[in-house]
Amino acid sequence: MNQKTGNGKWILRLYIAGRTPAARRALANIEAICDQHLKGRCSIEVVDLVERPELAERNQIFAVPTLVRQLPLPLRKIIGDLSNSEKVIVGLDIELVEQG
Repeated sequence: MNQKTGNGKWILRLYIAGRTPAARRALANIEAICDQHLKGRCSIEVVDLVERPELAERNQIFAVPTLVRQLPLPLRKIIGDLSNSEKVIVGLDIELVEQG
């Protein structure tokens, strides 16, 4: 099993601007991906830039929703509602482990 997806903890941060439909979709989509591919090894922190606007510039967030993979390194960012799970899996560099 690969070190990235083996036993390591994944920390994801989802930046949103209010509880918009796109923000809710993005959260539901990444929760589903984590449930399916990173069960028990993934934590998702939601950062609302309406409540914490200073974090947008500090963390170089220019569009929302934006998902940032904090761990494992290196950082990776994905912008959008995360509805294309295949692109999210590739973008986060989740290696799929075949079950059989």
